[in-house]
Order: sequence, then structure tokens, then C-alpha cells
Amino acid sequence: MWNHEYTGETTAAPEAVWAVLKDIDDWARWDTSMEAVSLLGAFEVGGKVSMTPTGQEPIVSVITDIQDGVRYADETEFEGVVLRFSHTLSPRGDGGTRVVHRLEISGPQADRVGPELGPAITEDFPQAMAALLARAVDLAAGTGTDGATGGTTGGGAR
Repeated sequence: MWNHEYTGETTAAPEAVWAVLKDIDDWARWDTSMEAVSLLGAFEVGGKVSMTPTGQEPIVSVITDIQDGVRYADETEFEGVVLRFSHTLSPRGDGGTRVVHRLEISGPQADRVGPELGPAITEDFPQAMAALLARAVDLAAGTGTDGATGGTTGGGAR
């Protein structure tokens, strides 16, 4: 197995961050690694999401966990690996939010594929996190200030 986490914090309340995450059809506006993202059906466990990474073919992920206002997770299976992505929100004492974005690569080919594929996928986590949090601040406050900070809290093969 291979996994990586990236943590960011924002002054925006968890509800504002959740509103951005939940609006899957809008992800490509703030996640610059995506050409297009669309929800295929309902926003519920078992629902599907079509994602077109920049310069690549579309992939379809399955929503595996939704805890309203707290956690969103999906997974994609291909070529002997399962990619599990999650965003977990925690309220801060000052009304802001801490967000952990995690990728876990498992499956029969994970030990072979993970160390190469994982860093390629997660290299944009800092930019994507900053954009997510900036969008949440904009949504909550209607300002251009991003109010977001981020930092790596782990990574690599484990």
C-alpha cells in the first residue's frame, strides 16, 4: 500500500468548505488539474463522478463515503490498483476548518505502481488545496482573500 496526506487550514467555516466539495460539477473551476468534472446521478454513496484530468482521458470514480459536512471519499480502480481519495474536514476552535486530503493506493500492483503513480498524482495537492480553501473563503465572505494555508503532513510509501 502507498498513501499520502496533505493538510490545509482556512478561516472559512466547515459549512463553506463542504459547500465547495459537494458541488462536484464546479470542481474544474477551482481544481486546475481537471479539465472537467461531473456528477453522474445523485450525490450519494454509490454515485459516480466523471473526471477528466488535464491532457488525459476521462475516468469514472465511485463515491464511497459521504458524511455531511465532514467527509467525502471516492475510489477508482484500474490496472491492478485502487485509488482512494478523501477529504476530511475538522472544525478549528476559531471557527475555521482543517482539511486533510488523502490518497491511498492499494491492490495487487500497489507496491509496484504506487511509488511512481502516487507522487505524480499528489504533486498538485498543495495547489488544489489552496484553490479549494480560497473558493470556500470567497463563498463564505464574498472576498478575494484566500485565508488559506497548507502543509504536508505525511507521504510516501508506508
